[in-house]
Amino acid sequence: MVAIKGRKSSNKNPPILSHEFIIQNHADIVSCVAMVFVVGLMIQATSPWAYMFIALNHNVSSNHDPNVAWQPVQFSTGWKDGCAVFFYFLITIVIHAVIQEYILDKLSKKLHLSKIKLAKFNESSQLTIFYILSAIWGIDIIFTDNLIIDISSLWEGYPLLMSFSTKLFFIVQLAYWLHCYPELYFQRAKKDELRPKIVHTTIGLFFTLAGYLVNFQQITVILLVLHYIGEALQHSARLIHIIYRREQTSRTAFMVGNTAFIFARVATLALGALFYIYGLSKTDNQSLDYDMGSFNIPAMRFTAFGLVALFQAYLIYAFIKRQRQRAHDSGAVVTSKVKASKNQRPKKKDAKKIATSEDDDLPEVDQATKKNLRSRTATKAK
Repeated sequence: MVAIKGRKSSNKNPPILSHEFIIQNHADIVSCVAMVFVVGLMIQATSPWAYMFIALNHNVSSNHDPNVAWQPVQFSTGWKDGCAVFFYFLITIVIHAVIQEYILDKLSKKLHLSKIKLAKFNESSQLTIFYILSAIWGIDIIFTDNLIIDISSLWEGYPLLMSFSTKLFFIVQLAYWLHCYPELYFQRAKKDELRPKIVHTTIGLFFTLAGYLVNFQQITVILLVLHYIGEALQHSARLIHIIYRREQTSRTAFMVGNTAFIFARVATLALGALFYIYGLSKTDNQSLDYDMGSFNIPAMRFTAFGLVALFQAYLIYAFIKRQRQRAHDSGAVVTSKVKASKNQRPKKKDAKKIATSEDDDLPEVDQATKKNLRSRTATKAK
């Protein structure tokens, strides 16, 4: 009896420490590094060092006196925060990979999206999850710390200390923006996609870090919540357009997202002017003191507000440019449909172009199937 040889698998395991190996297993590698700190917390000799990475540092509260009523724990900024940011940077990479593999990849397989729409779906889904969770967390901080009802509390007593939730919020925000840089490598981002994504990540990291270091944390939380709500609704509208593919539903979603986006820009400028120009100028402490953490001088105030206003102008410019491009594309589609209806019999070259464009909108599996069917029909015709 002749033994039947099994078919050799084309999917060979990539060599260890190769680019493909790191990309495929980056979540497992990073989780192992994070586990080193967790295990170090269990060993007495290394627990102080591991604690520096896992727990929040620079606690300035003093609740040791039994005669004094308990006060919430408060924190300041310091160099040890970099250790916590690094640990949660690792955790963020793992969470990103888990969401992508166990949620988004399964949804995208059911939706049968094309390559272009799949990339947009993954990007908007990840950003929407981050924006929504961050906005909910920020709203909880705003109401817990009473930042909106008593608006003057934003600048009275500057520099202010941070609550536990506020401190952790900024640590996680910084960790998220930092993790976006290696994600470009893990996601095999193309060269034409690198620049806009790097700019987007750098801007988010810069404003979050600047507001944290100069002790403008409370107003930064409010401004981030406004920004995240507008961006979340924009990306949600994009997802609705990709998934449902209904013109009326997409139009309604984009109308809501665009309205929230414009409102967020106007509210950001109003709150920024109220805090940086009016509020901080009324405080007693108007000095530059690094040890105390005070940066309340006119140059710092106007620079901060100028950067916020400049960023809002950039967002509005990009928004208008995007809307004009969308209107131009929709007009071009209508014009092409009218021309196609007049010329019902397209030439051979035009027919090939139309077939190619139709294939680009199909999933990868359907593209391969359609090409095979065309080759078979061509062979039969010969």
